Amino acid sequence: MNADEAAQYNLLNHFPCAKKMRSSFWIISKTCHFCTSSVTNKVIPKKLKARSRSSQDWLTRQLNDPYVKLAKYEQFRARSAFKLQEIDERHKILKPGQVVVECGAAPGAWTQVAVSGVNSLPKDTNRSQGVVIAVDILSIHPLPGAVTLGGKDFTLSETQQEILNVLKGRKVNLVLSDMAPNATGTKELDHENIIALAYSALRFAIQHSDLQSTFLCKIWSGFRDRQLITDMEKFYRSVKVVKPPSSRCDSSEIFLLGKKFCGLGTK
Repeated sequence: MNADEAAQYNLLNHFPCAKKMRSSFWIISKTCHFCTSSVTNKVIPKKLKARSRSSQDWLTRQLNDPYVKLAKYEQFRARSAFKLQEIDERHKILKPGQVVVECGAAPGAWTQVAVSGVNSLPKDTNRSQGVVIAVDILSIHPLPGAVTLGGKDFTLSETQQEILNVLKGRKVNLVLSDMAPNATGTKELDHENIIALAYSALRFAIQHSDLQSTFLCKIWSGFRDRQLITDMEKFYRSVKVVKPPSSRCDSSEIFLLGKKFCGLGTK
């Protein structure tokens, strides 16, 4: 068994549903050069002397990540799609007819999952049609079934007003935040910055969500986790810390899930 066959075998074991792709799956870039370890069959990129160690580590991880490969096959824009899929499979947060506001949407992988989950195209005329509004400070390539607001800073009041203009008075059923700051390399500062983004999304959710709605945000775990959870518990009857299988185990990334929004009054 050569290295590619071994990698494919491992992928199929990770994802039984991927068996249908087999021979058509592997697309090797003409611009990349690989070597493999005879011990682990791990793909290791060559000719990266000009790159930093962190860049080399990132590329090596990407080349060996089965979720990255499967995302390409499933035509998701990023592997992060599986995180939302897995959270939804367990916690049932996406339903036909929902109004969803997604913060930090680029490149649009979560948006793809949300569009399918709330039937915003709609592909199934027997189910209610939902609405998905995807916002990011980066550009977002248009996606059928979603209103994309690329190049917009969600934390600014004018961006949030633009979202409200699209909603036309409708309340939100689900606020998703996959926002993350540019990493500084200082763990404590990065944690503070992502918590600030989470609070921005939470404030919007509290102000514009319908009763019984849901809030999901990504954070990098740190000393302010507990305070954010406590604040969420003031408005949501259920608050959980979740880490889906596709979230890398060596990452500090976790997701906070608030369900059953009870309004601006205390519970």
